[in-house]
Amino acid sequence: MTARRPALIATTLLVAALSACSPNTVESGDAKPSTTASSSDAAPSSPAPGAPAGGNDLSLADAIALIPDGTEDRTGYERDSFHHWIDEDKDSCSTRNEVLLDEAVTKPEQGARCALTGGEWLSYYDEETVTAAGKLDIDHMVPLAEAWDSGASNWNAGRREQYANDLGSTRSLVAVTAKTNRSKSDKDPAQWLPPASSAKCTYASDWTATKLRWKLTADTAEKAALIELATACPDTVVKYDVAP
Repeated sequence: MTARRPALIATTLLVAALSACSPNTVESGDAKPSTTASSSDAAPSSPAPGAPAGGNDLSLADAIALIPDGTEDRTGYERDSFHHWIDEDKDSCSTRNEVLLDEAVTKPEQGARCALTGGEWLSYYDEETVTAAGKLDIDHMVPLAEAWDSGASNWNAGRREQYANDLGSTRSLVAVTAKTNRSKSDKDPAQWLPPASSAKCTYASDWTATKLRWKLTADTAEKAALIELATACPDTVVKYDVAP
């Protein structure tokens, strides 16, 4: 198993502390909404927790500019086209459980066949603490339907399976409350942003990194929303590796 997101939870908790001082994945309704929500009310007041850093990192604005432009098309999409929650390393833990183990603030007990009991997680979308694994969804940062729209329809089944179970990046999959994941559904940043102000910049960075990692396109409204976020997130950077 690849170590995925060692800094996100701890950094998010630190941001929360400083502020105090001064289940399954469901991308419901795979039909993409026709309306576009404004992200103007989503401007965060502080740098995003967990945004990656490093000497070769791109500014959020520069990274967004690298996402290829495209026109989305959902023709032929079926969720089953993406085989997900596999046990790639044959250790009895599915991709879902691997993410839960990696992102736990307090590690759960791991029983037979990777059954998880106890534990504690912080859902960065809404800054909620969760103490039961069954109340968490594993969100595909760029939803499966959105990936299909923006390039994955041209992939073979093996490539789509790789995408749906991407443990090779800290940005691709994230454990969040079921209610936020289902609110997000298959929406892009022009239509949905996480409710926590502290999450906005991180989300923009994660979304952009995932699009670049998998060489997916962005449509006009999506890119405009990301650019608006970049204006509000001048200190946020993007780090990504192209998927093998």
